[in-house]
Amino acid sequence: MQATQLPEKKPIALVTGASRGIGAGIASRLAREGYHVILNYGSNEEKARELQTRIRAEGGAADLCQFNVADSAQVNEKFEWIAKTFGRLSVLVNNAGITIDGLLIRMKDEDLEKVLSVDLKGAIYCTRAAANQMMRERKGSIIQISSVIGEMGNAGQSAYSAAKAGLIGFSKSVAKELASRQVRVNVVTPGFIVTDMTGVLTEAQKEDILRTVPLGFLGEPEDIASLVSFLASPASRYITGQVIGVNGGMYM
Repeated sequence: MQATQLPEKKPIALVTGASRGIGAGIASRLAREGYHVILNYGSNEEKARELQTRIRAEGGAADLCQFNVADSAQVNEKFEWIAKTFGRLSVLVNNAGITIDGLLIRMKDEDLEKVLSVDLKGAIYCTRAAANQMMRERKGSIIQISSVIGEMGNAGQSAYSAAKAGLIGFSKSVAKELASRQVRVNVVTPGFIVTDMTGVLTEAQKEDILRTVPLGFLGEPEDIASLVSFLASPASRYITGQVIGVNGGMYM
């Protein structure tokens, strides 16, 4: 792996699961805010390269970094590569996630393990690797992308809900551990956001969802990216251990 565009004194931000959807929106926003963004992806290199091309065309800085967040050895190796190639991280956004829906009584062990490994263990592995770098620098912002489902639950998504709720408890604990080193840890809980995942919903399903959203419309990736940009910046220097919802009022 070789960096093709070295940063020019830009802070480094790693976004996991950055090839599409919310992750792509966050990465684009951070690049516009002046970060050199490292775009993590698991398998969709084509989409990741398209995003890299768009960011660079807009004058931003971005490089690709493929690894499986659920593999702790890969995580440690790539975080070391990032530090040696670009410098230590200023921002980590743990966005990578999957969902395998189904009722609990029909849940397969392997499906449960996949969801917990990516959505919860993956964020833990990446947070641990980032903390090692940020603690030495005595600064940094770690932002977890959880979900409103982790707060309120949803039938048919027990594994996903467990992973996203676990991420909230994990983040509150780590925020207390890292605060003395000025490393902040916060959680964003999106509601229903217009992405490829919601694009497969029928109009009837969308109408059912909208009835649960007081503001009456679905969010966009930029709505999440705006909050992430704030939490990444010094403007949020007195905020840590918080869970902030971006859900149109569907959970208060």
